[in-house]
Amino acid sequence: MSAFDVNELMLGFDSLCVYKNLVNDSVLKKLYELGVVVYRRGLDAHEFIRKYNEFFFELANADSVQSLKEHIIKLILFDENPFSRQAEKTPFDNIDKILVDAASKDLDRLYDISCITSHALKEYALENICTCEIEKRFINSLPEWEFDNKHNERKSGFTHSCEKMIDILATKGRWGEWIKHLSDFYFTNGSGIFARYHAFVWEPGEAQMRLRGIESPDPIRLSDFIGYERERLEVVENTEKFVRGLPANNVLLYGDRGTGKSSTVKAIANEYKEQGLRIIEIPRKYLVDFPAVLRLIKGRKCRFIIFIDDLAFEDSEESYTVLKSVLEGGVENRPDNVLIYATSNRRHLIKEKFSDRAGLKSVDPDDEVRAQDTLQEKLSLSERFGITVVFTSPDKKGFLQIVEGLAAKRGINIDKDTLQREAMKWELMYNGRSARTARQFIDWLEGNESLNE
Repeated sequence: MSAFDVNELMLGFDSLCVYKNLVNDSVLKKLYELGVVVYRRGLDAHEFIRKYNEFFFELANADSVQSLKEHIIKLILFDENPFSRQAEKTPFDNIDKILVDAASKDLDRLYDISCITSHALKEYALENICTCEIEKRFINSLPEWEFDNKHNERKSGFTHSCEKMIDILATKGRWGEWIKHLSDFYFTNGSGIFARYHAFVWEPGEAQMRLRGIESPDPIRLSDFIGYERERLEVVENTEKFVRGLPANNVLLYGDRGTGKSSTVKAIANEYKEQGLRIIEIPRKYLVDFPAVLRLIKGRKCRFIIFIDDLAFEDSEESYTVLKSVLEGGVENRPDNVLIYATSNRRHLIKEKFSDRAGLKSVDPDDEVRAQDTLQEKLSLSERFGITVVFTSPDKKGFLQIVEGLAAKRGINIDKDTLQREAMKWELMYNGRSARTARQFIDWLEGNESLNE
C-alpha cells in the first residue's frame, strides 16, 4: 500500500456524511486507528502490529467471522441515517437528489474502504516500517481477513431481501451505482434495526428500556401445524388485511393451555416478515411502557404486531387500564401500522371474585356502592379486541390426528395402532390432551428411534 493509498483511506473515512454513523462501529474505529498510525511518520513495527491485531480482533469478534467487505455491507443495510429514513417512506424517484448524490458518494467511499486488504497493509509495513528480519517475520505472520468466498454461509436469520442485497453488494463493483437497489431495499424492509430483525422484545437496557432484536427467533411456520386450521384461518385473514394496508382488528387468542395460541402468532410473524411485518413482544410487567413503544414505531414503514403472551391481570393491578386505553379510547390514537395480538388462558382477562357480584346486593357499609361499575370495568378489556379466537383442548380423536400428522411430518416409521396406544399412555402420564403434549410425545418418540438405530 502506498502513502497515497493510506491518504485516500483516511480521506474516505473523514468524508463520510450520510453514513457517518458507521465510523462509530467498533471494527471501523479500529481500522481508522490503524490507518492513522500507518499514515503517521515515524511508525515502528511494534505499534503497527498492535493496532493491526486490535482491528483483526474486533472483526473476528463481530456477530460472525466475516470479511471486512461483508461487515461493511451489513452496516450499510442496517444503518439508520437521513437517506435510509427517507427511502423507507418514499419511492426512490421522489427522494431529494442532493441527498441521493451524497449517499451515493458515501457508498463509493465505503466500497474503497472495504477493498483494503491485509496483504497490502503488510506489504506497506514490510517496505516502510520494518528495520530487521525479526520484525518482517512477525508482520508476515499476521492473520489475513479476507473471507469473501464464504459470505454465502453467513446469512442465516436474514430475510430473503437481506440476502439478495448482500449478494448484490458483495459481488458487484462501485456501490454508488446500486443506490436505487438499496433505496428499494429500505422501502420494502424499513431501516435500522427494523431492516435487520423481524422479531423484538421490549426489555430493560443499560440506561433505559429498549427494543432488543431477536437474533434467532422461533422458526415455526404455519405449515408446521396439525389441526386448529379454522381457528388459525381467522387470524391469518386478519393479518393479510393488515399487511396490505386494509382495516384490521386487534386479536385475542384464548383457551386451554398447550393448544398453540402463542405459536400461531409467532408463525404468522415468520410467514409475513418478507412483506414488512414485524413483531414486538411486550412482557405483561412492562405494559406501562406501551405508549413509549408506540411512539418509537409510529410513522415507520413496517407494520407491527404488538404481542402480549399469557395476558391476565390480578384484581389489584392497574396496568390493564394502559392496555385498555391503547386498544380503544385513548387520547393518543394507536398508529395505523400497529395491531395488538394477545394470548390468554382466561376469557375475562382480569380476575373476578364472587364478592364482586355479591357487592351488587350487599348491605355491608365497606362494600363498593357502584359494584356494577367495577364488574363492567373488569369485563370490558377483553371486549375491546375486535376478534376473539377460541382454542380448546382436542378430544381423543383430534389428539390422535395431531399425533399422526406430526409423526408423518417427522418421517417416524411406526404402525398406527402402536403409535396411538403409546400416545394415549403419554397423555395419561403427562399433561393431558393438547397440541403441545402431542409434540412432546413425538419428540420423545423420535429421540427413542434415533437411539435405537
